[in-house]
Amino acid sequence: MDQRITTQRVIYSYTDGELKKKEDTIVTEFPLTIVLNGNEFATMVCTPTYLKEMVMGFLASEGVIRFVKRDIHSITIDENKGFAYVETTTKITPTIQEHTKRFIGSCCGKSRQSFYFQNDVKTAKSSMTVQTVSFSQCIDLMKQLQSSSGTFQATGGVHNAAICTPNKMIISRTDIGRHNALDKLYGHCLINEIKVQDKVLVFSGRISSEILLKASKIGVGILLSKSAPTELALQAAEELNITTAGFIRGNRVNVYTHPERITL
Repeated sequence: MDQRITTQRVIYSYTDGELKKKEDTIVTEFPLTIVLNGNEFATMVCTPTYLKEMVMGFLASEGVIRFVKRDIHSITIDENKGFAYVETTTKITPTIQEHTKRFIGSCCGKSRQSFYFQNDVKTAKSSMTVQTVSFSQCIDLMKQLQSSSGTFQATGGVHNAAICTPNKMIISRTDIGRHNALDKLYGHCLINEIKVQDKVLVFSGRISSEILLKASKIGVGILLSKSAPTELALQAAEELNITTAGFIRGNRVNVYTHPERITL
């Protein structure tokens, strides 16, 4: 296991009336500030692995870039100081505040009423996938995700996410932040030009509206989770034509939206 991800600490553990002193494995946190074209853009608290992927995925999900080769002139990461210096080919100077302004729709019908921020309206994509996955494949992919993360097994303090085919994981990433884990996947796919429209996103955390929109920006049409969804996330999933399934534990699967893609 990467030594940057965890540290050892002596703790006191109380179990069944007995108090013991022991050494425990604790997950680490790392602040990384993105400096975009000379201007401080955002600070992310993350697990210090795959930082370039995370930065690329984050900038793409914020609508700052679309393609790494075309839009990125250079990226330099100083892990000692906790800075990522990014220069784009077009010298834009956006601020994170511009990307998190509240979006107020003019229509009381659907018309992307689930989107609360202006940037989400511009960058979220409706899925056109015709990919399907069986219930048994959903269960197996979740087992693959959980068993693949040694950091989660050692600490219980991280989220896991993976891009998969219906049969196997292609790439998985781990982070203390739910969004960071997805940004690392997104960045990996952008850097390596991996098409994900026919892929499945498997995730260990709760499906909030932010996570659902992040999945939409990545471009997947099927989102599988070990945990529960929120109602706002399901409204967005209905609108964006994304299949969502949650509480994938043991032999259980709950399907919430667009169930036609999950088959017997």
